[in-house]
Amino acid sequence: MTEKVKIVTLGCEKNLVDSEIMSGLIDQRGYRLVEDRGEATVIIVNTCGFIDAAKEESVNTILDLADLKETANLKALIVSGCLTQRYKQALMEEMPEIDGIVGTGDFYNIAQIVDEALKGKKPIQVGNPVFNYEEVLPRKVSTAKYTTYVKIAEGCDNNCTFCSIPIMRGKFRSRSMESIVAEGKLMASQGVKEISLIAQDSTNYGTDLYGEYKLAELMDQVTKVNGIEWVRLHYAYPGFFTDELIEMIATNPKICKYVDMPLQHSEDALLKRMRRPGRNRDIRELIAKIRSRIPNVSLRTSLIVGFPGETEDDFARLCDFVREIKFDRLGVFTYSKEEDTPASRLPDQIPDEVKEWRATTLMEIQREVSNENASKFVGQVLDVLVERYDGRSDVYIGRSQFDAPEIDGEVYVTNCPVGIGEMAKVRITHAYEYDLSGEGVL
Repeated sequence: MTEKVKIVTLGCEKNLVDSEIMSGLIDQRGYRLVEDRGEATVIIVNTCGFIDAAKEESVNTILDLADLKETANLKALIVSGCLTQRYKQALMEEMPEIDGIVGTGDFYNIAQIVDEALKGKKPIQVGNPVFNYEEVLPRKVSTAKYTTYVKIAEGCDNNCTFCSIPIMRGKFRSRSMESIVAEGKLMASQGVKEISLIAQDSTNYGTDLYGEYKLAELMDQVTKVNGIEWVRLHYAYPGFFTDELIEMIATNPKICKYVDMPLQHSEDALLKRMRRPGRNRDIRELIAKIRSRIPNVSLRTSLIVGFPGETEDDFARLCDFVREIKFDRLGVFTYSKEEDTPASRLPDQIPDEVKEWRATTLMEIQREVSNENASKFVGQVLDVLVERYDGRSDVYIGRSQFDAPEIDGEVYVTNCPVGIGEMAKVRITHAYEYDLSGEGVL
């Protein structure tokens, strides 16, 4: 009997790419991939270990799935990803339900791990997280066929004091431009129209391989792949955002006018404690430069509240900063005290209830900003990638170039002139907090 394998992915899009490669390797080995966990004889949990909430979700998921050994067909439960890279020994000692472990630098051996786990060997492969795939590995895309993520680098050298990514993913390592473009061509051959470029630090791309910043050139090369209509940038580290990159986003029609640039805070004292690049003045100058050269840009950021030493005045100024800058999209995280990071040893830790209040307050401010920002689209005609049909409301739902998949807003379309997975021109008639609606136009 052919064993049936289910992969459960937790955490970020970078984990999703790893899971899709594991799916390709599993399929190549001759195992059958299934969606129903109750049907699976092997389950692989690709975990996240970035913050406490993610660790808790990973552990709870492992325990929940282990019950399928008693209630369903599960023979082997394998754990991969960031949690295993940090806690391999503790996981095997404290969770006997686990039948195999593979780290972030060894997941390309997943088929071998499955083989051994099914034989009862309890394999562990967790080495240094230095893997960076240069060849185009087999990959089964799990997102909608018209959009996908492509990882352009691994690891990070920035050593922000709150972040455990270097511990779990290692030093910064760019993929070669040739391998990324080759993967883009493979994705396009499978019907992908939108590629989102991702890394822990995308703007640093190329400095290790080529001795200079190469993200602008890379994005240009990806847009030349036949069939690709949108190229989107994620996780742009503000310290390395070059004028050349701004110019490329501004002038290349296939590059989405969308910048995802995590800033983490606005106040100099906090930025210094976080070991982030630049200060408040530098951030403002960079944003002004981006918006001046790309007037219609959609700017997304993420902020951390409750970092050790964040005073009430610091938070008040952060709120003023959000009101003034008017980010198009914004995510807020409460500071998570990660072991083995410098910030975990800082004095003046903030109580959890204060962190939560600050996060809620900041998101309420952003809600007002988002309402204001959305209204500017009314009357415009936007290109919309149509993603699904809602039969109850009789509308098609898609996204403009100003919204990334799954995390941002959507466009509701009536009288849609195209099918799912195609681009439609839509006249926007109404704006809501994050979403837009309008009619398709020919």
